[in-house]
Amino acid sequence: MSVSVTFPRNDDRGRAFVTWRPTEVRFASAPPVPGGDPLGVTVSARTLAGGGRLLFSDRLTHAGSPTFELSIPADGSARTVWVGGAFPNASTRFGDVVIEVRDRVTGALLGSRPTMVRVRKNANALTSAERGRFLRALATLNGSANGRFADFRDMHVAGAPDREAHGGPGFLPWHRIYLLDLERELQAIDGEVSLPYWRFDAAAPNVFTRAFMGVSGPQDRVQFTPSNPLTGWVGGNLPGVERGPGVGPLTVAGVRSEQQTLALGGSPAADFGPFAIMQGNPHGRAHMSHLRGVITDPGTAPQDPLFFLLHCNVDRLWAKWQWAFRRHDPAVARAFVPGSANAGHRLGDRLWPWSGPLQSPRPTTAPGGGLAASPMTDAPGVSPRVRDTIDYLGTVSGAHLGYAYDDVPFQMTGGTP
Repeated sequence: MSVSVTFPRNDDRGRAFVTWRPTEVRFASAPPVPGGDPLGVTVSARTLAGGGRLLFSDRLTHAGSPTFELSIPADGSARTVWVGGAFPNASTRFGDVVIEVRDRVTGALLGSRPTMVRVRKNANALTSAERGRFLRALATLNGSANGRFADFRDMHVAGAPDREAHGGPGFLPWHRIYLLDLERELQAIDGEVSLPYWRFDAAAPNVFTRAFMGVSGPQDRVQFTPSNPLTGWVGGNLPGVERGPGVGPLTVAGVRSEQQTLALGGSPAADFGPFAIMQGNPHGRAHMSHLRGVITDPGTAPQDPLFFLLHCNVDRLWAKWQWAFRRHDPAVARAFVPGSANAGHRLGDRLWPWSGPLQSPRPTTAPGGGLAASPMTDAPGVSPRVRDTIDYLGTVSGAHLGYAYDDVPFQMTGGTP
């Protein structure tokens, strides 16, 4: 007798991933024995050195247990257990945590399934292997200007596209989907990759090295080690990266700290409207800290790979604010600004360019087409709306976007921060 462990979704290599948010996993006996006695088992996780950890429950909750006792019918019908990462113990690679099913009486191993607690992490704390996988995937996507990355460059440009992404309440939702689309494309190249974030209010000596994001050199040309995959980067008309000397391993001067940013919405009111001024500082201040270079101009900023680490931190700050004040429900007025008059910035609006070509004054081109698919979730679909970005962890609805941050837990609405 054995027990199968089946995730609802797998990637093209048959691998399944989790975040802090649990997912339903099915357990069934094999081969079926009609009329046989139910099989009593204990479900737990075996963690390799430095690996992720898991929690189990009979319902969607943030309060699972490291072990779970289950009675599995002998006829082959399945029982469902919710399985999620045990915050803050994330994985560093696929298979560093393994679900195990053991006979409750004998302890015999009846089934197992490797997985990965895959979350977005602080770039300064990545292992060398994590950093290498991310850089290789990003360089592959770029393809020396011949890869899929060109679409991401071309959707963040001046004119009508700039109005879709900036200057209103849709700034944070638009960039949340922009990052998600890029991350899903990277994961199609290497499923173990997640976008890392540059916490620009803290020193990041491990980020600004020649082996990672590079260091500014003569004529503001960023220098990399010969083995860094970004040595072949082409983001614009010229190869390489243009970035001035205004940023390095130290904190960005004048940028709002994390605590100052989280306080922008007020407490206990926690209103999205005043929180959203973070578009100016810390977001804008982090961009302009470089003094020179493509990253200081919205029309050229994505030509610097650092742009995505910067914006991942911007999204993390929004995610942490949402968690701290329970602002995941788009039906709650303070979770967004429902009264915006600008197209593309209203709660029900479809986000460009994933909505396809639109009529002027909204952009009439759509580089990249619909949002990339995920092996973890159907949400938010190929043409997401602003409202689809709010409950990214699925704390209110059943839909989640398939990502999480290393320092922002999943907690059901109504729980205690």
